[in-house]
Amino acid sequence: MTLTAPPEARPDRGRAEPVRRPLRPLRILLHVFLALVALGWLLPLALAVYASLRPYDETARLGYFSLPEQLTLDYYGRAWSQAELPHYYLNTLIIVLPALVLTLFLASFVAFAIARARVPGRKTLLIVFTAGNLLPPQVLITPLYSLYTLVPLPAWLSDSQSLYDSYLGLILIHLAFQFGFCVFVIANFMRTIPEEITEAALVDGASVWRRYYQLTLPLCRPVLAALATLQFTWMYNDFLWALVLMSSGDKLPVTSALNNLRGQFFTDYNLLAAGSVLVALPTLIVFQLLHKQFVAGLTLGSTKG
Repeated sequence: MTLTAPPEARPDRGRAEPVRRPLRPLRILLHVFLALVALGWLLPLALAVYASLRPYDETARLGYFSLPEQLTLDYYGRAWSQAELPHYYLNTLIIVLPALVLTLFLASFVAFAIARARVPGRKTLLIVFTAGNLLPPQVLITPLYSLYTLVPLPAWLSDSQSLYDSYLGLILIHLAFQFGFCVFVIANFMRTIPEEITEAALVDGASVWRRYYQLTLPLCRPVLAALATLQFTWMYNDFLWALVLMSSGDKLPVTSALNNLRGQFFTDYNLLAAGSVLVALPTLIVFQLLHKQFVAGLTLGSTKG
């Protein structure tokens, strides 16, 4: 005779009750520390937005941390026109988009060769790419400047007929400095993909290109999205290389457009704050569009199963 429990007595295995962790002092200190760090990062941005909404005469009289008498968006219109932001936005897109696409494509291809192909010395190659990220870019300013002035380019590609003062020069410098980091990240991610997938494709007669483009690359979308967010932010915010390797003011990226808001004898810092907020908006938009993929790419490998 078999005894069975009544339906109401059977445990519901489909529902898992959330486990409440006890509040420990160390956990409370961790949350307080993270809140302070977040506040430290957000406070300058909030202060810049607050200052951009107030007239400079008011802040000069009452101080930046005082309560406002009036708020206005006039500074944003002035910054948009006075700094010629649409023109400099276009310059930045001409530089950043090709550099971003080339960096991710070439880095993923090299990472595939390191992680999946039996390339001799692939571990040494990966170490070299990783070690290249440790070299400060400032030490290369003088040799790169000399090299760029010596590399010839046709007139339709550069007005100076050299790599110096050309969009191609900035694209190549971004590609060179971001390439190693992307190879390191993508190669480590590709190693987490089961090798049985590519081995089965190899048995079916798939070429190297098909194994890379149609099989491996679609599985790398999370890490590519995370890298795209980081690389776009880093390339977009670059000011050093544009200042060193370009001389024409109308070719500079948008980060240099803020100089148009500085006067010779007087600088309206509220107007400069409005321009800074407008310059930072594209990176915030890109992060908002890709934040799910960015978080997913950062958490890959943190859990198993």
